[in-house]
Amino acid sequence: MKHDTIEKSLPLMVVMIVIALSWGGLVEVVPLFWHQPTTTPVEGLKPLNALQLEGRDIYIREGCHVCHTQMVRPFRAETERYGPFSVSGESVYEHPFLWGSKRTGPDLARVGGRYSDEWHRAHLYNPRDVVPESIMPSYPWLFENTVDGRLTPKKMKALSIVGVPYTEADIEGAKAAVDGKREIEALVAYLQHLGTVVTKR
Repeated sequence: MKHDTIEKSLPLMVVMIVIALSWGGLVEVVPLFWHQPTTTPVEGLKPLNALQLEGRDIYIREGCHVCHTQMVRPFRAETERYGPFSVSGESVYEHPFLWGSKRTGPDLARVGGRYSDEWHRAHLYNPRDVVPESIMPSYPWLFENTVDGRLTPKKMKALSIVGVPYTEADIEGAKAAVDGKREIEALVAYLQHLGTVVTKR
């Protein structure tokens, strides 16, 4: 088939582009399913507990991941500011994972333990109280809304299907662990967990 025949036929060109992109994607992605560092949890990694899991869902719901990455890149400027670079083994229990490249705010991959719970609460209630130049919005409703734990066991069951090692005890106790908690408690619990497994490399 001549090259100009493909270029002059739009349907044929579209089909060839789809084939080329599909093949390229498969070559890049499929080997990662068998690459051990990609699929093996880092030492000490545990799944999020019920409160942290609900906090993560609030984090996603409020769009925090849109402005804050959770991926420290392997560059000196990044590792000096944020800590050890991110590895895939940290995220094997994350569905969906929250890596990214958009940073309106700082990367949060290693934010756990850097600030007190009180600092996080103040920051989320009114960011300018602790960071005067912040452009982050305020989230006062997190202090009023309570977590509804009816779906938490179902979330854990669904995650266990895709390989997150939740036990029956984890799932059975999930509702009781989160019911009546304020959303701010769940979100702070999630933030304080981030990056605490990988401390140095």
